[in-house]
Amino acid sequence: MSDVSGLPLIGAAALRARAAARVLRTLPTDTKDAALRAMADALVERADEVLAANAADVEAAEADGTSPAIVDRLRLDPGRIAGVADALRQLVALPDPVGDVVRGSTLPNGLQLRQVRVPLGVVGIVYEARPNVTVDAAGLCLKSGNAALLRGSASAFGTNTALVAVLTEAGEKAGLPAGSVQLLPADRASVGELLNARGVVDVVIPRGGASLIQRVVREARVPVIETGEGNCHVYVDASADPATAEAIVLNAKTHRVSVCNSAETLLVHRDVAFLPRLLSALADAGVTLHGDDAAQATHDAVVPATDEDWATEYLSMDMAVRVVDDLPAALDHIERWGSGHSEAIVADSARAIADFTAGVDAAAVLVNASTRFTDGGEFGFGAEIGISTQKLHARGPLGLPELTSTTYVVTGSGHTRR
Repeated sequence: MSDVSGLPLIGAAALRARAAARVLRTLPTDTKDAALRAMADALVERADEVLAANAADVEAAEADGTSPAIVDRLRLDPGRIAGVADALRQLVALPDPVGDVVRGSTLPNGLQLRQVRVPLGVVGIVYEARPNVTVDAAGLCLKSGNAALLRGSASAFGTNTALVAVLTEAGEKAGLPAGSVQLLPADRASVGELLNARGVVDVVIPRGGASLIQRVVREARVPVIETGEGNCHVYVDASADPATAEAIVLNAKTHRVSVCNSAETLLVHRDVAFLPRLLSALADAGVTLHGDDAAQATHDAVVPATDEDWATEYLSMDMAVRVVDDLPAALDHIERWGSGHSEAIVADSARAIADFTAGVDAAAVLVNASTRFTDGGEFGFGAEIGISTQKLHARGPLGLPELTSTTYVVTGSGHTRR
């Protein structure tokens, strides 16, 4: 049995999760899908008790002076509950990655070799105020055969408790083992224990702001799949069509400012003649522009930018603007200040597009498209657990296949090695 003596807050839950994970890895797809359907139905049927718990959380958050934007993320209503239930149903329609053969061959000595997808095991997820993440994370982990240890924020603890109670009761009635989905205490100490539960927890995934992600990466002894912040750039090349550039930049910045795939910096080639029009469009949309000397000289609405502006993930109606001499200068800027999330180019030049896609280092590179498309749903993966900006195991939207590892199955007929 794994040693959990140093885990007084989460040890019992972690052991239940390990036991559940051994069962989950062997469950057929039909059983998992039936459980997901039952959980979706139960969320709708028991929406009143979830909404009651959520109302108390919202009231406490407002009394505590929490910003309206955070309160909105926390708040549920019947439509939002229906939406998270639908997300579970959408998982049912997605292929089960467990058991997929990634590659296989017959070796010269006659051994049959198959690399097969298998669950990660026990997945710990640390996240902030959004209760929908509780349902999304549970569903993704279960469909991919993993047990989930969920550590949400204190502000949503009542809501998350109600959600997990509904999910676990419905899931267990449908055939899931006890301990498949568990909610951990919402205090700082429980995060520390989760990050140090090596040998009990197989991987931890943080989902939230920069400070949360940095703490997890800095302190974890358990393997981490890092979902990074999104200091995303749009580079407008000299060859870009003006109308296309304006539409893409406005969408990337203003479509939804509080998410990691919104654009934070605009890089524009010095030969772009329509820069005044582009900056006017952003200013008219309510964006505060922080620019270099060239950008300030182009438009009166631009305020001076500092190094902090180039480094900032605003998550607000702010955007940094720099005029660059050429495409290599744009790549240099992204290399220094980017977070490796999503980078976009607007161009008609095939050479510029090829040089940008080859030269930029990011989880997603978008050509003549908004950065807002970096999303598991938009990519056709269904739900996602976050956008990975690291380079090991998985990069980009973390869907079902990214929540698996692989095992090599080697089949012989009495083979012995000489």
